[in-house]
Amino acid sequence: MRIGLLTEGGYPYVSGDASPWCDRLVRGLAQHEFDVYALSRSERQEDDGLLALPPQVRQVRTAPLWTAEDDGVAYGRRARRRFAECYGELTAVLCSTAGRPVAAAGRPVAAAGRPVPVVDGPVAAVDGSLAVTGGSATVADRFASALYGLAELAREEGGLVGALRSETAVRALERACRAPGALRAAHEARVPDLLTVAAHLEHALRPLSLDWYEDDGLGSADLCHATSGGAAALPGLLARHFAGVPLLVTEYGVRLRTHYLTTTDAPPAVRSLLAAFHHRLAAESYRQAAYVTPGDAHARRWQERCGADRAKLRTVYPGMDAGPFAEVGESPERAAPDTLVWVGRVEPAKDLVSLLHALAEIRRDEPGTRLRVVGAPTGPEGAGYLAHCRALAAQLFPDEADGPHAVGDNPVSFEETGGPECPAPADAYASGAVIVLSSVVEGFPVSLVEAMFCGRATVSTDAGAVVEVIGGTGLVVPPRNPRALAEACVALLRDPERRERLGAAARARALELFTVEQNIAALHGLYLEIVSRCPARRTAYGDTGDPLPFAVPAEAHLPGRWTAASRTVARSGPGWAAGPPVRATTGVPAAKAAR
Repeated sequence: MRIGLLTEGGYPYVSGDASPWCDRLVRGLAQHEFDVYALSRSERQEDDGLLALPPQVRQVRTAPLWTAEDDGVAYGRRARRRFAECYGELTAVLCSTAGRPVAAAGRPVAAAGRPVPVVDGPVAAVDGSLAVTGGSATVADRFASALYGLAELAREEGGLVGALRSETAVRALERACRAPGALRAAHEARVPDLLTVAAHLEHALRPLSLDWYEDDGLGSADLCHATSGGAAALPGLLARHFAGVPLLVTEYGVRLRTHYLTTTDAPPAVRSLLAAFHHRLAAESYRQAAYVTPGDAHARRWQERCGADRAKLRTVYPGMDAGPFAEVGESPERAAPDTLVWVGRVEPAKDLVSLLHALAEIRRDEPGTRLRVVGAPTGPEGAGYLAHCRALAAQLFPDEADGPHAVGDNPVSFEETGGPECPAPADAYASGAVIVLSSVVEGFPVSLVEAMFCGRATVSTDAGAVVEVIGGTGLVVPPRNPRALAEACVALLRDPERRERLGAAARARALELFTVEQNIAALHGLYLEIVSRCPARRTAYGDTGDPLPFAVPAEAHLPGRWTAASRTVARSGPGWAAGPPVRATTGVPAAKAAR
């Protein structure tokens, strides 16, 4: 099988969020061929280079998302008219109230004198305004028609970058915002807002201008696997549109949710229009995908609210390497009985402030308790947050002349992995009796799974997929509640037998559900199922002239009423054997058929 692996800002680059699990997937499926199509996020990422790739990776094709040179394509009159029509339709869908409920009246609003389709999907509150998450089929079809129309224009004319940056694009967006029935936020958009939205759309639609969709590219793949939503899924949509290649979308972090969290400071018009675009793109990806694989129930709920068909959803937990934590998991006696450990990226969403206040309450009941914070800050915001946490720790736990600790010994230590006391993450987990997670915003809690591999008891806040991952093998408390966090930690610090039981159960659960092996097996099974259900798009032969596997669909999924035919045969006796056997026609050339 030939798989087109679609990535954004990750594999096969050395630096990237999705690099580890993609690399493990490719190496675990050595019997298949992989073509990697990667979108980079920054010049620094490209300068860092690529990973050492296994031999099953046939080719790697990359394209930058962070920059795009003007393609120099000069459109003729007809091409300019087509672009104006397609782009105008795209922006009209983003600005229109069609398919959107009105908060005040609760009734659809007519747009440009036309009746608006009734909303048939659930509604989610986004930044205080209502936005439909299911949407009507009419709006979805209009968005798809405009998107693929732009893709076809880019394919015929040689590029779309210059057109998306043109004054025509900005004027089309302005007309859509000023049209009767447009969203109120869009109608109030100013010129800087229009320029910002137009620039973002040009950035997001850059994959339309790539030359990846011919027979020497994604057109030759048996399956496209997008490792995230958003920009990574867009080439998969075009490969399906142009060549009929089936698409599998994996989202371990829902890109639409990420967009909502990162645009809170944008002006209302920019926030509303960009949310509409990313929502429509996500809905189209879910609609066209053969299967969508969320990494947990939290991501699954987001996808369902964005219009994903429940019948297409298959939860596949991220696969993690349990090997580095095996020694610690098999030696629980290494844990210090009075030490709490926190491991992760230092940023405000992790709410270390609440954890430090909880430690102050814990030490009133257990004075010898210590806390190790192991992690590095992420960017300037994370560095500032780390400095704030250091100052808060010094304020909450001033040096004491008398007491369980000597002068100058603070019970909180801030460390990074790679130092003499913590050369690897497993060493951090090994030193703690209880592992603590204090996040207010969380996706799939990687550090929590690592702690489970190590057989450690955990106390976590109810954020993201924490409850699903823990599954009863640890204590879960509400977020931003230092008192509840402190009580749970004290309960485990005082009960070593309970800690041991919970740790053993957590390790068993993690080894059953969250290993690399289960992740590869689940995705491989979906690969086979998708390809077996898709019609043959080309005839492939090996060196001996025999058809290669997956060149034709599996017989078990051929359409027809096989049960009714069986009953007819049973009534008429062995008449089925009277004629010659029926063989599938695959278009084999005469010479190859004879051979």
